Amino acid sequence: MKKITYIDEVSITSQTVLLRVDYNISLTKNSQIADDARIQQTFPTIDLLLKNKNKLIIITYLGRPNSRDPKFSLKNVAKRLQEYYPKYRVTLIDDFLTTDKSIFTKQTEKEILMLENIRFYPQEKNNNTEFLKKVSELGTVFINDAFGQCHRVEGTIVGIAHLLPSYGGLLLKKEVKMISKIIESPKKPIVAILGGAKVSTKINLLIKLTKIADYVLIGGKMANTFFCAQGYTNNQSSCQYDEVENARRLIYLAQNKNTKIVLPKDVAIAYSLDSEITQIKKINEIPNKALILDIGPETQAEFGTIIANANTIVWNGPMGYIENPHFRIGTDFIYYTITDNQHAHSVVGGGDTLSAISKKEYLDKITHISSGGGAMLEFIEKGTLPGIEALKK
Repeated sequence: MKKITYIDEVSITSQTVLLRVDYNISLTKNSQIADDARIQQTFPTIDLLLKNKNKLIIITYLGRPNSRDPKFSLKNVAKRLQEYYPKYRVTLIDDFLTTDKSIFTKQTEKEILMLENIRFYPQEKNNNTEFLKKVSELGTVFINDAFGQCHRVEGTIVGIAHLLPSYGGLLLKKEVKMISKIIESPKKPIVAILGGAKVSTKINLLIKLTKIADYVLIGGKMANTFFCAQGYTNNQSSCQYDEVENARRLIYLAQNKNTKIVLPKDVAIAYSLDSEITQIKKINEIPNKALILDIGPETQAEFGTIIANANTIVWNGPMGYIENPHFRIGTDFIYYTITDNQHAHSVVGGGDTLSAISKKEYLDKITHISSGGGAMLEFIEKGTLPGIEALKK
């Protein structure tokens, strides 16, 4: 049976390692680093490889550039990594295809190289064979520690794994182990909490959850589509009208599987995203042109009771418009309720969710904070990912 070999299960010493990581981190409006949790999560892998005298070439990306866009440069990421590894020299390679190759051939064990944003190259997304060959020629071993990108069929996630001896990093190992528990041996009651914007991107996951979860708690913009499915409408709040039928189907499927889909009973509303004035309204009392921007206190109480009694918890997506602190209350409540439930196996993931909780206390009381959002959800849905399959030998 094919399986992944992880770097703590084999001796990788004095190699030139191509290390694929997920440093697609949160930035401020002036392109400064807002949160570097994803960098820190790779330290166990980096430390082990450096301890064994390997030379590292880090491959990652930032944002969704359409071209070589300076605002998506990894310069600040390389600087931050340098701060964490002051005994090593971290060098950002602007264009590995055209740079003087001596920078690679003369690399020492005390130098960490980082390739500039791999998405600056359209060949990455196209899985271009010639491009991947040039990438692979830079190293002798490939290690994937980018769980958050393993759901993507891109060159340095899947293609390169077939060109070099390939292994999984320690973060990847931890992610697979922790999330597999939810798939293979979850302890009931199982509670899934989903927020964020779109039903369409989570439809297959929702179908899967209606088969395995006891409760699916829905908040955020996604709840608006379910409100539409129940006959409630609102002029401004985002309802995916083409997904209303899917929402109705999910409610029907859940009823047949004895899974309870729980929607907000009350919400916080305002008339602009930057408003400091909030009103709490029942779902059937929302005025036209009002924006639904958070869950209300009655909903918090209901969600809180269900979460407190759970033995397995999965959370992805904020409950409201967290960019405005006046509408973070529901998301904060969910977070503290999960951390207060110490008998549950809890897994939390998703970029927006991580941004909302990254600087909070009690993070150690969550069983596992996943570095992946879409990857975590797809792994729960399908039981594997393209990047994981590419590593299996």
